Amino acid sequence: MIRLENVSRSYGSGAKTVAAVRDVSLTIEAGSFVTIVGASGSGKSTLLNLMGALDRPTGGRVLLDKHDLSSLSDAERTLLRRTRIGFVFQFFNLLPTLTALENVALPARLARMSKKSTDKRAAELLDRVGLGARGKHRPDELSGGEMQRVAIARALMMDPPILLADEPTGNLDSNTGLSILDLLRGAVEAHRTVVLITHDAGIAQRGERIITMADGQLLRDEKPTHTH
Repeated sequence: MIRLENVSRSYGSGAKTVAAVRDVSLTIEAGSFVTIVGASGSGKSTLLNLMGALDRPTGGRVLLDKHDLSSLSDAERTLLRRTRIGFVFQFFNLLPTLTALENVALPARLARMSKKSTDKRAAELLDRVGLGARGKHRPDELSGGEMQRVAIARALMMDPPILLADEPTGNLDSNTGLSILDLLRGAVEAHRTVVLITHDAGIAQRGERIITMADGQLLRDEKPTHTH
């Protein structure tokens, strides 16, 4: 479960202070698929970074299960991110010099797990996202949709209970984007919590709950108008 209590995040100081997130309180239940929608600059990426312990709030608390993220040391936050949270980004963030298999295996290699077991799991995950035959290909040999599938497999490598996705379909055509959404929905069916950021209202409708942000605040919190 993810819980935000009166969370604010400001950047800069004095007259140049920008309030990216303003006094947001929100609870996201374990195993749910929540989409966060809003215009560019509405604070949705900042909110996701706060949930993912990539950033610290300037006010309020972020709780992951029972952990208050602000009470953790940098090392504890890094460990939490590595083991409890999978990240998927708009620009894939794959390492260009590594193969698809090596990119997927990377989180486990960073955690110093054995190469044999991590390669086996990475291969299984590539199979699961439909890229079993592409393990030896580097990112520049893959399409955008394939790179995003590799990124999702990598996010699942440590079997995290939470997946945070920032505009994961932003660089993809609509059909490819829908196949990526299906993969994320599959992660929810495996009892993971998925939070997906998008500026596309159609994609937002595919969540179980839609949170609309504007000017750093929650504008609406509603169920989709139609189910898929």
